Amino acid sequence: MSPRAATVRLRETPSTRDAILDAAERRFAERGFAGVSMREIAAEAGLKNQASLYHHFRHKRALYEAVLARGVAPIIALVAESGEGGAAGELGRLERAAVEAALDRVLDYLEEHPHLPRLIQRAGLDDNRYLRTALGRLLGPLYAQGLNALAGALGAWEPGDLPHLNLGLYHLIFGYFADATLFEAVMQQDPRSAAAMARQRRFVKSAVAQLLGLRPARRVLSGGTRRP
Repeated sequence: MSPRAATVRLRETPSTRDAILDAAERRFAERGFAGVSMREIAAEAGLKNQASLYHHFRHKRALYEAVLARGVAPIIALVAESGEGGAAGELGRLERAAVEAALDRVLDYLEEHPHLPRLIQRAGLDDNRYLRTALGRLLGPLYAQGLNALAGALGAWEPGDLPHLNLGLYHLIFGYFADATLFEAVMQQDPRSAAAMARQRRFVKSAVAQLLGLRPARRVLSGGTRRP
């Protein structure tokens, strides 16, 4: 699924299925798989009873997996787009302006879906073997696309370091949203406010640029010359 198709799909008029997925995403992110009942999800989705819910999803595991799949698919598409030459310039090297543009798209999506990082975090901590298998299957493509996008960072890192860099960048970007409640308790301020999100966006761009060894984009002057 392309980023544009994924975005268009998300902006369509909400259906009963979408309402169920929205309610389930919020509940599962808050309390995990075992802590939420299908009855609660049906009620939050505005359904009169659970029959409509089971019409769309056979059981809670199917619903949980559908929630994860819907949330992760657009992120995979965005990362894949950046790895297909979108963030790479001459000689396949990563360029700062393109990397920052890719980060903006990912951060925009996470701001619109702040429950997703916490949902993934809870799924990773769950002891249910089925859920861990499903999580690995759904996030495996994201990990692979991340490695592909980081191929242009080999000048700053050894090949064996890229998996660690990949995971580190995931935590840098997703961790802020997943641990927002913790940050709020410690910092005594709302990490989701517009001002806090703007600061976090600047920090992420700066931190990623340093980790990838990227220099500020050069400005093109009149006459075609470039200024560092």
